[in-house]
Amino acid sequence: MNGHFGEHGGQFVAETLVGPLEQLWETYQQAREDSSFEAELQDLLARFVGRPTPITRLRRLGIEEYGVTLWLKREDLTHTGAHKINNAIGQALLAHRLGKRRIIAETGAGQHGVAVAAACAHLGLDATIYMGRVDAERQAPNLQRMKLLGAEVHLVDAGTATLKDAVNEAIRDWIAHPDSTHYLLGSVVGPHPFPTIVRDFQSVIGREARAQFLDAVGQLPEAVVACVGGGSNSIGVFSGFLDDEVRLVGVQAAGDGSGRMGHHAAPLLYGEPGILQGMRTYLLQDDDGQVLLTHSIAPGLDYPGVGPQHSHLKDIGRVEYTTCSDDEALAAFQLLSRAEGIVPALESAHAVAGALRLAPELPRGSQVLVNLSGRGDKDLTSALAAIALREEHIDEPA
Repeated sequence: MNGHFGEHGGQFVAETLVGPLEQLWETYQQAREDSSFEAELQDLLARFVGRPTPITRLRRLGIEEYGVTLWLKREDLTHTGAHKINNAIGQALLAHRLGKRRIIAETGAGQHGVAVAAACAHLGLDATIYMGRVDAERQAPNLQRMKLLGAEVHLVDAGTATLKDAVNEAIRDWIAHPDSTHYLLGSVVGPHPFPTIVRDFQSVIGREARAQFLDAVGQLPEAVVACVGGGSNSIGVFSGFLDDEVRLVGVQAAGDGSGRMGHHAAPLLYGEPGILQGMRTYLLQDDDGQVLLTHSIAPGLDYPGVGPQHSHLKDIGRVEYTTCSDDEALAAFQLLSRAEGIVPALESAHAVAGALRLAPELPRGSQVLVNLSGRGDKDLTSALAAIALREEHIDEPA
């Protein structure tokens, strides 16, 4: 295993980290072949995380407009409220095997930070979380939860003070303390073996969803839709359907919808291959290779790169990648809440919006599965403020 997905992936890191990465890969391979590790992981997923999560058939949204039935894979119903806990609990178990009690992590929307803090509290590990100050301000409830769970939280003011900058600070910490610290990376990004390890821990989503859909409907869905930031929830659900004749649609953040650099976070649509944070992948960069600014109303999607497996799936045409604007995500946020009684994370609202845009293209009677990666408690303040501002603009006289 060389850590490449086609032309993407690899391991572009400081020499200090080569040894810890090799140790992590060896330990991971041994763990997955150890029945006791697998048994402990499955027990924690069932009794701590709350798996399996159900699939929910929507009763109104999609059917009334297009005659297409939407289903949600309910990762919002996990302990801590998002898919991030699947990977956090798996890597925390790996850290025990590595003999490393200090865990560091980055977080954007805060869900990964909360998941890491919860996993570390449950397993008796020390957690240090890096979070951009901008993200901390718009995700205050998750910042409070991390601290309550015992994590030490460092707010990052460098750069745009968002996810990319939190990752940079976490990597600097890891470089300084490679022997005592495990970096519990939260998405399918970074140097090998992180994209593979995180994908494998998140693949439980796709395995469950495929079996549940066959059991409930008797056939596979026509399409599976998920939002894509770094890309762990989407790789998780897509992995269950890659070998099937099912359309796979990944939705990135279009931001204000203008397509202008600095106003979106859609490297798979507007980026070029380059090196970012230890991997080769599509990223938003200028002609000199400098990483560009991004924007999304959803902090978990506000990232200039993407997991290398997504880049490969784009290159081979297996997954269709599209975008959703802030306004479309806010509309989906309201629609799902009011029509179905389910409040999605703003990240997940992008996937819902993508599914509603896809629906008119499909024959009536089609079935579409949407990965609802997280719940929207964390987004209520920022989303409701944005909705109110949007409605003010609509009501303003021309």
